[in-house]
Amino acid sequence: MTIAQHKVVTIHYKVVDVDSGETIDSSEGGEPMTYLHGAQNIIPGLENALEGKSVGDEFEVTVEPADAYGEHSDDRIQQVPMEAFEGVESIEPGMAFTAQTEEGPVNLIVTEVDEATVTVDANHPLAGKSLAFSVKVEAIRDASDEEKAHGHVH
Repeated sequence: MTIAQHKVVTIHYKVVDVDSGETIDSSEGGEPMTYLHGAQNIIPGLENALEGKSVGDEFEVTVEPADAYGEHSDDRIQQVPMEAFEGVESIEPGMAFTAQTEEGPVNLIVTEVDEATVTVDANHPLAGKSLAFSVKVEAIRDASDEEKAHGHVH
């Protein structure tokens, strides 16, 4: 069986920031990751690289920002009035918030704070980064009708 649309896939993986060489995440020593192929549950570049692979296959792939978490955009950095954080006792750089927008919830990271404004960044923390994946395919099975309907593994 090979990886294709509507297959439930289990992989062990390690992902490294290409520029810094820093390991971002790994399933080493833990449980492998299981996802529904074709349901946009993982970044497009990795999903494309997994297409057609079989159990036991091991490979490495570098995924560029456009096929990962997108390019970093200065348009996604905003200065927000301090009043928007009413009820929050203390605001510090590094804090995360979720803002409700017309397009749905957006995750924000506080990058700067002064007396009147808070600078927030809505870019994904990995935006603009090339990512190197080492992957081993552990298992592949057909998705159930319920998994297909819900778009994720049960």
